[in-house]
Parts: sequence; C-alpha cells; structure tokens
Amino acid sequence: MSKTQKIEIECYQSLGKLFYAIAAADKVVRTSEYNTLKELVKTSWLAVDDLEDEFGVDAAFQIEIVFDWLDHSSLEATGCFEEFENYYKENKKFFTKSFKQLIWDTANSIANAFSGKNKSELMLLGKLQLIFED
Repeated sequence: MSKTQKIEIECYQSLGKLFYAIAAADKVVRTSEYNTLKELVKTSWLAVDDLEDEFGVDAAFQIEIVFDWLDHSSLEATGCFEEFENYYKENKKFFTKSFKQLIWDTANSIANAFSGKNKSELMLLGKLQLIFED
C-alpha cells in the first residue's frame, strides 16, 4: 500500500470518527443513525473514488467499520470529534469544496435520523461548520 493510499484510508477512518461523534453526541447511537450512515456509504461514499484497502474492499467502508468499532467501544463523542478535527487540520488538501459538502450532508443526515437534531448534535455541527470555514 502506497503512502497516499494509507493517508486516504486514514481519511475514511477519520470520517468514521466524525460521523460517530455526531451520532453519539447525545450519548446514545440510535439504530436509525447507524442505518442512515450505512445507506449513505452505499449511495454516496462508494462513488467517491476507487481506492481499496489491503483486503480489496472499497476504502469507503472504513467509515462504517470505524463507526461500528467506536460504538461497540462506547467512546466519548468529544474525543472522536477532536481526532477528526486534528486530522482535518493536518490534511486540508484532501478536503475539496465538494468533499466537504458530502461530509456536511452526511453529518446532517445522521443528526436528523432520530427525531431531528438535538442540542448536542447542533453544537457539533456548528463546530464542524467553523472548522470547514477556516
């Protein structure tokens, strides 16, 4: 695996952390939030590129894998969001306007998946918006 591929796979893993943070902002990841993520990976994220991991699986599935692992581990949403933020700041070149829009749309869809957005989710979405404006 080339260094570029490793960085891109890390990008998908970082997105898994971000989307988990949005879903877990209220301390509970709902089935509807996870199902929304799975559907968006299939309908939107698989088309982003043709990158595969070392097992020959589309790298976009790293988003789901990381999300699922974090949910199983019940990690804090804040820490996961900060890890994404740090990754973003160190790798801004990967984040084109259209890529950020896809991230934003996915985060919003996850937040809306269960009874609309709550205060915790709105706060993280606001932080994400500020990060992307930087």
